[in-house]
Amino acid sequence: MNLTLQELADMVGGTIVRGDSSQSFAGFAALKTAMPTDVSFFGNPKYAADLADTKAGAVLIKTEDVTAPKTAALVRVENPVMAFDTVLRNFAVPKPEAAMGVHPSAVVADDATLNPERVSIGPNAVIEAGAEIGDGSRIGSCSVIGVGAKVGRDCEIASGAHVGYGCIVGDRVILHSGAILGADGFGFEFVDGRHQKIEQLGIVRIENDVEIGASTTVDRARFGETVIGEGTKIDNQVQIGHNVVIGRHCIVVAQTGISGSTRIGNYVTLAARTGVAGHIQIGDGAITGGRSGVIADVAPGEKVFGYPAKPWKESMRTSMFVKRLGGLYNRVKKLEERLGEE
Repeated sequence: MNLTLQELADMVGGTIVRGDSSQSFAGFAALKTAMPTDVSFFGNPKYAADLADTKAGAVLIKTEDVTAPKTAALVRVENPVMAFDTVLRNFAVPKPEAAMGVHPSAVVADDATLNPERVSIGPNAVIEAGAEIGDGSRIGSCSVIGVGAKVGRDCEIASGAHVGYGCIVGDRVILHSGAILGADGFGFEFVDGRHQKIEQLGIVRIENDVEIGASTTVDRARFGETVIGEGTKIDNQVQIGHNVVIGRHCIVVAQTGISGSTRIGNYVTLAARTGVAGHIQIGDGAITGGRSGVIADVAPGEKVFGYPAKPWKESMRTSMFVKRLGGLYNRVKKLEERLGEE
């Protein structure tokens, strides 16, 4: 990387607020660790102290009303996070990318549909009977694409991922290592003193531009489909039960669990370790706080927190009261002692 302040501003569509347009930069780093030859960014008010002390040569900012050392050039942009991402994409060491072609150790069924010159099938990957792989997709080592499964164009299926039989994956989908699509839903009926397995015969359908994190499982439907909507991003270690429907452009953060047959709207955010009961509905734009336990429907746009999850303000008020219980207990105890003496 080697670019001037003017080139940086042009690259990110920004305006130079302060600094010499010919000043040169050779790297990028966080505010706290940046050096005078580095570009950094200020995208979160929580890091105002880091901005005030930074040694960065240039900082991408959203507003000019910031406190930064006079040694730092400033470039105003609409979105510092995305602008810095543009810098990274242009100058960071690119991620390794497998060449197109089928590795000799891969096992590809004779009736699988793919163009070996336009896909990448890694070592020991398995493409089972009737599976389809779209052009531009990369299937990592030791991954499995099950019988009759369909993977769209320009997908990245990382090593050790599994797309179960009959499942459908759209275009530009990313599955990280260990992600499982189409595991059996957790369905049992207690009969004659034992848990009888209920067959899970549906599929999983992943729409375009979805990303699913490492070691996340999406169970196949009992019948019909488990659906992940377009543009939704799912973190690592998430469990999604059978017949769940998640809408478009949602965020599901690590270690969240969603029980079967729940329906989640569009633009919903489920923070880390949220637990969602089965057979409920979460409306468009709703947000859950971390470690929330959602056991009832959530209205569109509502922000909930706690266990059981309640509207945000109510939950905060309850938490405040709980913190006061110790003092209240001591006051009541002293009052009882005084009354006992009388």
